[in-house]
Amino acid sequence: MTTVREATYEVLRNLGMNKIFGNPGSSELPFLKDMPADFEYILGLHERVAAGMALGYALGRGEAAFVNLHSIASAGNGLSALIDAHYLHAPLVVTTGQQDRRQIMAEPFLVSRAVEVVKPYVKWACEPLRAEDVPSAIARGYHLAMQPPRGPVFLSIPMDDWNQPCQPVMARRVSQSVLPEPAALDEVVGAIDRSKKLALIAGPQIEEDGGWHDVIALAERVNADVYDAPIASRWTFPRNHRLFCGGLLPAQRPLEAQLSPYDTVVVLGAPVFLYYAYVPGNPVAPGSSLFQITNSPVDASAALAGTSIVGNVAAAAKYLATCVRPVERNVPPCPLRSEPKPEYPMTTAYLFSVLNKLLPADAIISEECPSSKGDLDRYIRLDQPGSFYSVRSGILGFGVPAAVGLQLANSKRRVVCPVGDGSLQYSIQALWSAVQSKAPVVFVVVQNNNYSALKGFRDFTQVGKNVPGIDIPGIRPALIAQGYGMKAREVDHPADLEASLRCAFDAHDPQLISVNVQPGGQKTMGMDQSVNPPNYG
Repeated sequence: MTTVREATYEVLRNLGMNKIFGNPGSSELPFLKDMPADFEYILGLHERVAAGMALGYALGRGEAAFVNLHSIASAGNGLSALIDAHYLHAPLVVTTGQQDRRQIMAEPFLVSRAVEVVKPYVKWACEPLRAEDVPSAIARGYHLAMQPPRGPVFLSIPMDDWNQPCQPVMARRVSQSVLPEPAALDEVVGAIDRSKKLALIAGPQIEEDGGWHDVIALAERVNADVYDAPIASRWTFPRNHRLFCGGLLPAQRPLEAQLSPYDTVVVLGAPVFLYYAYVPGNPVAPGSSLFQITNSPVDASAALAGTSIVGNVAAAAKYLATCVRPVERNVPPCPLRSEPKPEYPMTTAYLFSVLNKLLPADAIISEECPSSKGDLDRYIRLDQPGSFYSVRSGILGFGVPAAVGLQLANSKRRVVCPVGDGSLQYSIQALWSAVQSKAPVVFVVVQNNNYSALKGFRDFTQVGKNVPGIDIPGIRPALIAQGYGMKAREVDHPADLEASLRCAFDAHDPQLISVNVQPGGQKTMGMDQSVNPPNYG
């Protein structure tokens, strides 16, 4: 016999979850006391930050991360990170404290109903019926979190459980790959072989399933045009590849126009399709063949058109590349983009063109700058796997803690976090965690003193100019970062930008550069009025 606490640490050790991302409270102290020397506690000053760092760490490693949050605050303060993990297929094992079992029925202070609150956004939510079930529940949660499509699980643990006796839990393995049906893939092979013009759509599940090289091999064998799925949360095809054509727009009519030249469209590892603004149209042009290969039964069931095949995306791409006939096509190299000129105030195009010149080849981008996402997509060109992560849910607060977690998971690569001055405020406490963890992230704040993405959507939907709460003057990100102990500077003139970025990349500790750029409404995810949106005013 051993205690629940001792058995749990052994389970975590066997599953490789030796880092604990957390924000502790009274009900978690019995678990955290005398933490074993081979475990490391990564403190976040807010539950959103703690779970957000774990999310980045899980995505960066491709393995589940362990999170320990406080009671009802886990579902209140931390829920947005759980929603991000749900949509990004990030495997998290989230534990939270509960009041003492012996007084739960009396509705004491800090009694939690978090299990009921989080259920829509986790794969499994549980409060074990017996104290001795806690270690087994954590092991079960890990295996569920790692099953495709991956995602978070949630366990509420009464504080008096940890010192109860229980049996040790035996380590075991559970396979994770589910292969797609060969007969269904043969249908895709036939459509590709008959196609006169083929498009492949690259989605985030390509990296989830380890299919980066398999998809490149497939694209090169058939010389297909390759697009990013709309609102890409990961870049899963090299940005400088001759076959790469950019990203799809997140609305039906403009997306249909983009895909109208193609008679066959194959979506690899993404929904069909992720939309934002409502501009009625068809998923693809009438008469085109549409196929979706996804590891997510939810994405397959939600598609508005086409044939969906559920299974491992890497295995599917490898099968297709083996079976399809090769296609010869003269594809010129990607044209060089014209370099934007320095202006005062700076444009975001100029900011990202300079940043791109200085990025290490293996840099990792953790992005949350919605108003300048179009310019980032145009000018940042990275060609290695695991190079780009962005928010999928639309909830602000993702980029900064995710960047810290990604850096902890990739000590030999440099993480760069382009983040809007508005977005930064939602999880700014993560700057402190970066300093304390010595995670050398370079935070690049796009300082425009307003919610430019919201201005863009206001203009796109024609609601009128009289909307309150869009301007956010008086924020000094560099001063805030310095208050958390981070080296930071503000850049106002384009002549000072390159030197400031070089200095940040030469450093071995976290750095923040706040760059003043032109204000104003931006295009909505790259779209403009030419797509004729409905009048919302």
